[in-house]
Order: sequence, then structure tokens, then C-alpha cells
Amino acid sequence: MTEEPIETTIPTAPAAAQETPAPSPPAKARRNWLVLLPLLLFGGLASVFLYQLLSGKNAQIIPSVLIGKTAPETTLPPLEGLKGPDGQPTPGLDLAGFGDGRPVVVNVFASWCVPCRVEHPLLMDLGKDDRFRLVGINYKDKPENALEFLESLGNPYDAVGVDPKGTATIDWGVYGIPETFLVTPDGEIVYKQTGPFSPELIETGLMPAIEAVLARKPAKKAPTS
Repeated sequence: MTEEPIETTIPTAPAAAQETPAPSPPAKARRNWLVLLPLLLFGGLASVFLYQLLSGKNAQIIPSVLIGKTAPETTLPPLEGLKGPDGQPTPGLDLAGFGDGRPVVVNVFASWCVPCRVEHPLLMDLGKDDRFRLVGINYKDKPENALEFLESLGNPYDAVGVDPKGTATIDWGVYGIPETFLVTPDGEIVYKQTGPFSPELIETGLMPAIEAVLARKPAKKAPTS
């Protein structure tokens, strides 16, 4: 009698389910923070602009940490080839000691700056006022372009210093041009305008600041023994 072979089935372990592990709580929190960050930044900026709008303040007049501080004693070389209305070479910038007893309006400009071109006719008018000096800092510009700019549109400045790498303007806290500062005869920064001037900004901002400086009595010198 022949016995039939007995089939033996060897059980196999079930395949492990391919499951994606749930992110750890710190990773999930970090992802949520990255999603919310742009919204928080936008909300902060919107709040600043809304405050400016509701307060009636001009958003271009940005407070400067330099207001009330002594201006940097900036010395810069002249823009070669630039001449004034009298045909004489326009000197470079020398704010060491702040000159002849008049207030100084310091304007930072460049030929590639479109807003600088917009405000330039107003600077030409300001340059006619002999009660203060109007000087320029030519910022990160090519000399030939700056020269063409001032020769074609007019040169309102009593002095122009070239700052091709923008190193000198760092001391002034410049982060966008045009920017303009009013410096008293004793070297104190009392006014700053960020962005181009408009007739209204000159009438309501710069000129009252200049008038206030001119109305100051000069400081008396201490008696010498």
C-alpha cells in the first residue's frame, strides 16, 4: 500500500504595512511657524502704514536716529569736470567744522536714481537761496554719468563729493536715495527727508526747519582767561 505524500504549508509572515511616520510635534510646530511668518510680517507692515495714514503724517518723513546728533565730518573728493554757474570748478565736500556759519542742506543723489531726477528742479530753486549751503553727495555713481546728469539738468550745489562705493553715506544712515539732511552751523542734524522732495514737503518740512535754525541765536563762546 502506497502512502500519499502529505503537503506541508509553511506559513509566511504578513508584509509590514508601509506607513509614513507621523511628524514629531516639534517639526509640526516649526512648519506652522514658517507658514504664519509671512502673514505676521505683512500684518506688521500694514499696521505701520495704517498708523501713518490715520495720524496724517507723511510716510516719507522717516525718523532718524541721527536727529539731534552731530553730523559726520564727511570729506569727499570733487566730481571732476563739474563747474558752477560762475564757470569755476565745483569743490569737493568738506563738512569738517561746517564752514561759514550757515546751515547746510546735504542731498544724497545719483544719476541712475529716477526720483532724484524728479526732485531736481526743486533743488535748483533751493540752490538760489543764499541763507544756507546746498551740497551734494554723489552716491554709487559713475563719474561720467553724474557729470552728464548735472550738466544737462543744472548744478544747484555749492559742493559735490563723490562716494563711489557708498562708504561715507553709511555714517549718515542712508539706505535709499534721494535722502536729504539739514545740519546746523554747529554740526547738529535737525531734519531728514527720505525720498524725493515735493513742493509741499519743502514748504511744510524743510523750509520751516531752516527758518527755525536761522532764528537760533549763535552760541556764546566761553571767555578765555
